[in-house]
Amino acid sequence: MRIWMKRGLILLLFAMVLASCGKAPAEKPAETGASFQTVTAEEGKAMLEEDPVIILLDVRTPEEFAEGHIAGAIRITDSELEAEAPRQLPDKDAKILIYCRSGRRSRASAQKLVDMGYTQVYDMGGIIDWPYEIVK
Repeated sequence: MRIWMKRGLILLLFAMVLASCGKAPAEKPAETGASFQTVTAEEGKAMLEEDPVIILLDVRTPEEFAEGHIAGAIRITDSELEAEAPRQLPDKDAKILIYCRSGRRSRASAQKLVDMGYTQVYDMGGIIDWPYEIVK
């Protein structure tokens, strides 16, 4: 029994040495700290008031946007986000506050942006939870 344990240990050590002597692994991309955070309408409003350069992103359809949107918002439909973000949101380190109608599309869009390398993404949920003025 002891001889099998010794052989197993030797094989394990040999495998570890081989693994460390092989080709260096491909470099991982640097940690960007990219993740999205969920914020309430109140927190989102405070962020907008405190930071005049924050990007307010509405991911609803053009028709929904025309019915009423938060002042200062830009619109990129959630289905067009991957194609349009590089052009309309070139700074991947900009603060981006996202909303939609109910929160489903904003959450999915926030994840898309994070996956694309954006580093400061905030999901504010739906405009239905926005108790403040909107532009019609």
